[in-house]
Amino acid sequence: MCVTLSALVCIVLSPELSAAEPTLIVAHRGLLLHAPENTLANFRACLELRLGFEFDVAKTKDGQLVCIHDDTVDRTTDGSGKVSELMLEDIRRLDAGSWFDAGFAGEKVPTLEEVLKLVAEYAQHNILIAVDLKAEGVEQEVVRSAEKHGILHRLLFIGRTISEPHVRDQIRRISKNAHTAVVANNTEEFPVALGAANADWVYFRYLPRKEQMEAVRSEGKRAFIAGLTVSGNVPENWQSAVNAGIDGILTDYPLELATVLRENQ
Repeated sequence: MCVTLSALVCIVLSPELSAAEPTLIVAHRGLLLHAPENTLANFRACLELRLGFEFDVAKTKDGQLVCIHDDTVDRTTDGSGKVSELMLEDIRRLDAGSWFDAGFAGEKVPTLEEVLKLVAEYAQHNILIAVDLKAEGVEQEVVRSAEKHGILHRLLFIGRTISEPHVRDQIRRISKNAHTAVVANNTEEFPVALGAANADWVYFRYLPRKEQMEAVRSEGKRAFIAGLTVSGNVPENWQSAVNAGIDGILTDYPLELATVLRENQ
């Protein structure tokens, strides 16, 4: 059974959960087990709980940027069709909450601008926001919008960024202050990822060894982990990543991860 948004926000009253943590938690598509993914209600709950989140950037037929994971609106709204073949006004008429729970009826597919503006409202929180660039040719608009809201330094660009060097080059050309990551799927790929000049983060898809994290630090970079090793409710893997010195963890179970981190303080 899902938890209501009001119940989730009440958790923020706990001083334990609001304490700063050495490892930053990034909620995959927000609190996707407790609220409809990629919605403002979901993201606001994350921010109230001092949690970062990951969101997806797609482009509509009329070139507007929206936050939705799938290529179509079928799974997470009451509509149907490809995002790239729908106008923004068509997508904004859809209900993006009822599919999850009646209590979220009326939630909309948010625009990029709405998401960045929301993040800017929580400037006092030490959080990391991961931006999954799914659409092509959106780097300029995303970076400039983040600069406008004063939150570019809080964003980590992933998605196409981690595997396509030209995307990283484009982002860094737009702003040297933008944070980009390059993927290391395994130990063999780590040296190449570490040496990428157009990335200041290494994106691990496996549990790194402590000496690899020391190498990341020696290069003046930071480290992020995502994928099957940490996406589930896996306290032992989370602890392994934390012990190695990971900077950020992307997971489907951010509240459970917060408990693990809190208990280890």
